[in-house]
Amino acid sequence: MNEDILHNLELIRNRIKYACQESGRNPNEVKLLLATKTVNTERIKIALENGQTLIAENKVQELKEKYDALKDIYHENHFIGHLQTNKIKEILKYDVTCIQSLDRLDLAEKLHQRLLTEHKTLEVLIQVNTSNEESKFGIEPDATIDLIKKISKFSTLQIKGLMTIGLFSAEKEQVRSCFKILKNLQQEIIRENISNVEMKELSMGMSGDLETAIEEGATIVRVGTGVFGARTYPDSHYWNEKTTDNRD
Repeated sequence: MNEDILHNLELIRNRIKYACQESGRNPNEVKLLLATKTVNTERIKIALENGQTLIAENKVQELKEKYDALKDIYHENHFIGHLQTNKIKEILKYDVTCIQSLDRLDLAEKLHQRLLTEHKTLEVLIQVNTSNEESKFGIEPDATIDLIKKISKFSTLQIKGLMTIGLFSAEKEQVRSCFKILKNLQQEIIRENISNVEMKELSMGMSGDLETAIEEGATIVRVGTGVFGARTYPDSHYWNEKTTDNRD
């Protein structure tokens, strides 16, 4: 098991490195995030003890269950799933440094109020639904700038970029179109020069399409099965969350 994870980590890192070389990009510009949904802490530890520093959960319950076992190993934890407002207080207990899935004003307002109470700030990415699928969460591209302008008023929330999931498709160019939408949106937001907003991160691409994402400007690629092996269900089961049980 150890060997498989280490071998897979090396393969993914080499894929990232090669994709960067092919795109004329510096590999240091692209961070590998391990999506650890359904992965037990012993397997996560193998990755953390071998140079991986960035992981993420989709569900608050899993974040909670794994926290004690992982807290003494250096790493950074992001949250990449749909966050219900009634879980805000809980998620802030577990050292999450970035919520990548902020997609609505009411969630931003409630996060801001809770962070004020706790005298904290939090990095966030705005999740954009670039595939126009009803099954996926995320703000519509055309509504993103307006949402960002409103969220930028909240002093506790530090907008660092955008996140998208993209199509689950074997058609590479269809997937690429989702990543292009996110990149173009990033450039448009940069031109708007909105106070309290940075656009340094583009979180897009997973195990099957990370090369395409890197070609289109990804700075964070989210990989789960490519390192930890196939789950019981495909990635689409975990990301098309409106068709699954959302209870945290």
